[in-house]
Amino acid sequence: MPLKEWKRMRETVVARNPWWVYRKDDYELPSGKGGEYHYVHTNGASLIIPVTDDGNLLMVNQYRYLMRRESIEFPCGGVKEGSSYNETAWHELREETGYTTDRLFEAGEFNPYNGVTDEICKIYIARDLRFVGETPDETEEFEYLRLAPEQLESSIASGRIWDGMTIAAWAIARTKIAGTEKK
Repeated sequence: MPLKEWKRMRETVVARNPWWVYRKDDYELPSGKGGEYHYVHTNGASLIIPVTDDGNLLMVNQYRYLMRRESIEFPCGGVKEGSSYNETAWHELREETGYTTDRLFEAGEFNPYNGVTDEICKIYIARDLRFVGETPDETEEFEYLRLAPEQLESSIASGRIWDGMTIAAWAIARTKIAGTEKK
């Protein structure tokens, strides 16, 4: 038996910035009782797992302001208005790593925090990488790392890699890395 849906009565934009919209919905429960739900709306995000010819994974280490520490992550970025997940993946791969490719495979998707945001993050695997030069945003500074899949696994287990988007993407895509054609 399916669970009962909540009925959205009204949606209000509380605040907006270039990356997301803070919304408040007035809702009604199946029981008839009403309430408010506050959340973040985005156009989604594209995360890329770049795989080098020798099977290593290209990752970026960057400073994360809210946590006041560095974070090792797969390249990822928000889908901008008028863009698609696929276009964002190509753009973020180039911007954050300096690499491009002709081979990008969609590997899955997830919601990073379903009680707080409606964001869907799509995961892509990139192979046959060619270096063309990075073009980071002014707020981005990267250190580049190449990790073997086993090193990534041990870095997650030890807490060295703590970014939830990276961990979720790896959980979804790790078995598909070997499965993406090398032809």
